[in-house]
Amino acid sequence: MTDGDGLRLRPVVESDLEMFRRFLTEPYLVGLDWSGFKDAQQPARRFAQDGYLGERDGRLIVDVRGQACGLVSYRQGVYSGMATYWEIGIVLLPQWRGMGIGWRAQALLADYLFSHSPAQRIQAGTHPENAAEQKSLVKAGFQLEGVVRACEFRDGAWRDGYLYSRLRDDPAPTITPVPHPPAT
Repeated sequence: MTDGDGLRLRPVVESDLEMFRRFLTEPYLVGLDWSGFKDAQQPARRFAQDGYLGERDGRLIVDVRGQACGLVSYRQGVYSGMATYWEIGIVLLPQWRGMGIGWRAQALLADYLFSHSPAQRIQAGTHPENAAEQKSLVKAGFQLEGVVRACEFRDGAWRDGYLYSRLRDDPAPTITPVPHPPAT
């Protein structure tokens, strides 16, 4: 999947695993989602299992002009025992944040999932204090559904989250090109 101007989603390759290990072992590199140190060997085991392209969950690399700048993830869920949906997430390395890459990547991922599965719904959660991600989800065509009370344990307390969704019939956003970084 590509936006036509340098941003694409691609499968994980072995050289991407170092970035995955960093997300698991560098405190707060993933931002508010840091939940403590995790097994640094887990990415290699999962990659060996299915290359992060599972039937019910997976990850794709967010690539800008040949550089891996983060990842998007997707996980299948079920409502009422029969209505499957996807829950998506994103994490970008700090130097790639604030450039409009996140919303484009999430819009591309939603388009990809709608194209390759019969799911009617894609949802994403974020933190109330993460205004940048809230704006990103709206730009990617998602709508705020509401507050999910006490849905995550973070920093020693149960915290609320915001739930966004995009339905198959919702209008897809126009994905504009990724701006070129300023010359240094």
